Amino acid sequence: MHEHTTFTTSVCTGSLLLAAAGILDGVDAATHWAQRGLLAELGARPASERVVTRGKIVTAAGVSAGIDMALALVARLHGDEVAKAIQLGIEYDPQPPFDCGSPEKAGPGLTALLRARIAEHDAARSEVLTTRG
Repeated sequence: MHEHTTFTTSVCTGSLLLAAAGILDGVDAATHWAQRGLLAELGARPASERVVTRGKIVTAAGVSAGIDMALALVARLHGDEVAKAIQLGIEYDPQPPFDCGSPEKAGPGLTALLRARIAEHDAARSEVLTTRG
């Protein structure tokens, strides 16, 4: 389908599917920070930006970056004023209580803690899938 799209997009770990399909071979792309290594293994070049646009391929990092990506696409298709109006309409005015939304900001301790929790979750999910088998 990629060759027939206006844009091929993904949010969060959706870029892993694009990479597995070969669409991101050698292409800069965003994904959830905990999956950047896997994205690289699949042939893409992981980027730390929230939204990465390379031609018609647009990838967003974590879930909230999907809103940023959507607004960027609207701006590209319909202009900044329309995108700004949409941002106002959905009252998208992020003001997080903490400045730790990326591993670069969170620091190594918090990042390691979350990586361990993600690994536990992945192991439990694998066990459930194996027993369903």
